[in-house]
Amino acid sequence: MTGMTTSNIPEMPDILPVFPLSGVLLLPGGELPLNIFEPRYLEMFDAALRGDRLIGMIQPEEGKEDTAFGPPLCRAGCAGRITAFQETEDGRYLITLTGVQRFSVEEELNLEAGYRRVRPDWSEYSHDLQRQKCLDVDRERLKSLLKDYFHKTGLSCEWELLDEAPDRHLMTALAMICPFSAKEKQALLEARNCQDRAELFINLLNMAINDSSLAQGSSFH
Repeated sequence: MTGMTTSNIPEMPDILPVFPLSGVLLLPGGELPLNIFEPRYLEMFDAALRGDRLIGMIQPEEGKEDTAFGPPLCRAGCAGRITAFQETEDGRYLITLTGVQRFSVEEELNLEAGYRRVRPDWSEYSHDLQRQKCLDVDRERLKSLLKDYFHKTGLSCEWELLDEAPDRHLMTALAMICPFSAKEKQALLEARNCQDRAELFINLLNMAINDSSLAQGSSFH
């Protein structure tokens, strides 16, 4: 594993605005397209664009009563940097967030202009800022499972791109796009490292292939 030098490790903020969204997963190195239209989130992205361009993606925790701020948040999320921005004629923002580092929620803070903020703890996932490889990914087994899974769910795939993608990029993209449940996506997010995530992903594929009801429609490209 090759680490970043001190000079090119990004400084992560003490306060992070968060976008709670169930069933949506952002991982370090992944790219997440977003369509922003609610006024409070337009304000949040405006503030981020004026500053460090960082937004935390996090899932609300299922099955618990609301707090003073809204649905309780999961214990961990992922900070992403705004790397593409377009404003539409009707005032929506089309955003691309690129995952930087995961965080644990140390504390939720008071609302700012209607949007939620947390005090993140970056220490648990500091290794996200180091270059890593997914080791021991059996590409032939993975491809066979994906063909069964894509056939069952109606997903489409450009197999040449899949074959050419490096292991880590491939596992990140697949984990983000596959229509797993919110709890399963949270487990993928909280996996200790890319290797653990790859093993969990393969287990989830196996379970999904044997599931009688799966959501349809997406693509890997």
